[in-house]
Amino acid sequence: MQKYLFLILAAFISLEVQAQRSIEGTVKDNRSHSPLTGAVVALRTGNNTKAVTNAKGQFKLAVPTEKTMIYISCNGYLPDSVQLNPADKTLQLTLKRDLRLKEVKQRTIMDAKGDPAPMQEIVVTGYAPMQKQAITGALAGRASGVAIRGYRTLPPNTNYNTEDYSPINENIFHTAKDQPLSTFSIDVDRASYSNVRRYLNNGNLPPADAVRVEEMINYFDYEYKNPTGKDPVAIYADMASCPWALAHQLVRIALKGKTVEKESLPASNLVFLIDVSGSMSDPNKLPLVKQALKALVAQLREEDKVAIAVYAGAAGLVLPSTSGKDKTAILDALDKLEAGGSTAGGAGILLAYKTAAENLLKNGNNRVILATDGDFNVGVSSDGDLQRIIETEREKGIFLSVLGFGMGNYKDNKLELLADKGNGNYAYIDNFEEARRTFVTEFGGTLFTVAKDVKLQIEFNPKYVKSYRLVGYENRMLNNEDFNDDKKDAGDMGAGHTVTALYEIIPAGAGNEGQPAVDPLKYQQNLPVKTFSPEALTIKLRYKDPREAKSQLLTKVLNWQIQDITQTPEDFRMAAAVAGFGLLLRNSTHKGNASYEQVLSLAQNARGTDTEGYRAEFIQLVKKAQIIH
Repeated sequence: MQKYLFLILAAFISLEVQAQRSIEGTVKDNRSHSPLTGAVVALRTGNNTKAVTNAKGQFKLAVPTEKTMIYISCNGYLPDSVQLNPADKTLQLTLKRDLRLKEVKQRTIMDAKGDPAPMQEIVVTGYAPMQKQAITGALAGRASGVAIRGYRTLPPNTNYNTEDYSPINENIFHTAKDQPLSTFSIDVDRASYSNVRRYLNNGNLPPADAVRVEEMINYFDYEYKNPTGKDPVAIYADMASCPWALAHQLVRIALKGKTVEKESLPASNLVFLIDVSGSMSDPNKLPLVKQALKALVAQLREEDKVAIAVYAGAAGLVLPSTSGKDKTAILDALDKLEAGGSTAGGAGILLAYKTAAENLLKNGNNRVILATDGDFNVGVSSDGDLQRIIETEREKGIFLSVLGFGMGNYKDNKLELLADKGNGNYAYIDNFEEARRTFVTEFGGTLFTVAKDVKLQIEFNPKYVKSYRLVGYENRMLNNEDFNDDKKDAGDMGAGHTVTALYEIIPAGAGNEGQPAVDPLKYQQNLPVKTFSPEALTIKLRYKDPREAKSQLLTKVLNWQIQDITQTPEDFRMAAAVAGFGLLLRNSTHKGNASYEQVLSLAQNARGTDTEGYRAEFIQLVKKAQIIH
């Protein structure tokens, strides 16, 4: 009898299996066609079968053999449904972005299981001292201003995919005879590299406009010699064959800011401006902000001061300016912060600058440190308005450093602009190791400016240089007349900072090699060139003392030389490897013969001592990109 029961049961199981089939597919953004990670594909049947897309937007789902409906949802996108036919085996699904995301009102979203999950309204009131407890909405201690009112979602677990990057139009080749000058502002930011690392570690290639080649190059430490004279910046230059175009030359221009021992650094007046809106609730946002700023607090001295301002639906001061010796009070204030509400970033910036001005140190380092994902959506939020606020405040000697956090709704373009206009640096913190590097390993370079408004102008000698192209720095280009204009803002160098710029050179006498050219100028004078001059180019640099308005001029000459890239110092080869990697990630029209194998070969032979392991990590990222591409 038991044998027959077993056979009957097996038959039922067989019928059940036969009634199910497996279907695979992808879910993508309907406009960018980028894969959506964490999208939920679900059956609204009794067993409520679901699947969640992986880093490549892929899913696999067991479905009935008959016609059925499947439902697709993803945070930041409008939900959709599709009728599945019995013959369907694969699906290519797309979702439209929900353009209402920035509205501050109650709505329904889909949670991780694909079920409706209402937003939660939170209210935080201020003025009076508050109880010593964690306060949702971010204010603890003493709040300032009107009541903060907003909305908070349940902790998100999917990618909003509303990240914004400014378009990059790559620099082209210019003829040295017709356009002998190239002028640009330096850039010590390195946010692009750590952001690219985040994409690759998540199994995706970054968007082309997220790859700023100069920031990738300048992410790495280079052993340039410290300035020895009165100037806080030293210039170095050399050249070798270009690895991705062997008929061309690659010129390296290197700058080094003077190193200042921590004990000799001026006192700091810092204001932490922390975004505690609902979009910051992810583990890689506000919790990581706390870790990063705690690492900075550990470096503070008694003469340093810290205040903490926050913003969500409105702005509030949670910690007045406090001595660096009272680390317990500072850390307690950080620990109480929680995310919730809309994002009044403009109001927060105004409050932070006001607090910094009230505690201004005449001969000290006055700086606002903004930590956010950049998603400002309440009050002053336009790029133009924020830029004007920051430009006004920097004239008072208060600089702005920007720390970007998170993914999905990350606003890279806005944060880069704010740091650029605020005479500060911009870093993307994707993990605690990056936070440690920013605030522990490079404490002085992150916070203390040794030279501001640093501009470079290179004059090329047409006797040796037919045409040239600056690799990267597209959003740092200046007009030639801006070089001598002390009113023109430019980049700043921190203590110990290095800056590297690469030019790809087509030597005089070489063919056009597919490069577009302009017609000869009818009225251009053929100026005589010194017959025996070995000078390939002249580098001019202008900088200002952080407390001065008048710039100083430095010059450096580079003579023409021929050497293979393998004969150059390790730092040169490493910079060339990173540049080639950036060209590949961007799929640049100027990538020439660049390949992942070539990049790996250069980098593996340029590791040097690599005390912190950054170059070894780079090699692993190149290997990941090679697999994904």
